[in-house]
Amino acid sequence: MNGKQEKIRFIGVDTPETHKPNTPVQCYGPAAAAFTKNTIGSQRVRLGSDSLSTDRDRYGRLLRYVYLQDGTFLNERLVSEGYAFYYPYFPFTKSDQFSADQQAAMAAHRGLWGNCQPTPTDKGGWISNNQG
Repeated sequence: MNGKQEKIRFIGVDTPETHKPNTPVQCYGPAAAAFTKNTIGSQRVRLGSDSLSTDRDRYGRLLRYVYLQDGTFLNERLVSEGYAFYYPYFPFTKSDQFSADQQAAMAAHRGLWGNCQPTPTDKGGWISNNQG
């Protein structure tokens, strides 16, 4: 970005862990990582900020919406296809839509909702179980 490499955190999205230190690989984490990598490929993407969100998270990553060249809204697609959980821990303008997308994915048993047994957290989110 502007000639500089940046780490991006997708706004409103939490994928199961694959590379977090001292954390086992979580169910559907590798599938979510592969889907994201293969979907983006080598194409340029458009990044969008959110008026309700801070610019960076506590790890210094840019908080952004990610749009593909064909207009696909990747953050929403990850949630609606069950590759990621809706992440309700900070405000963002598309929160209601992501919540509805997750409810639809859960009802249809899409992605991790049909392949894992996610556990609700005490803060209103979800966590994937560890891979066996």
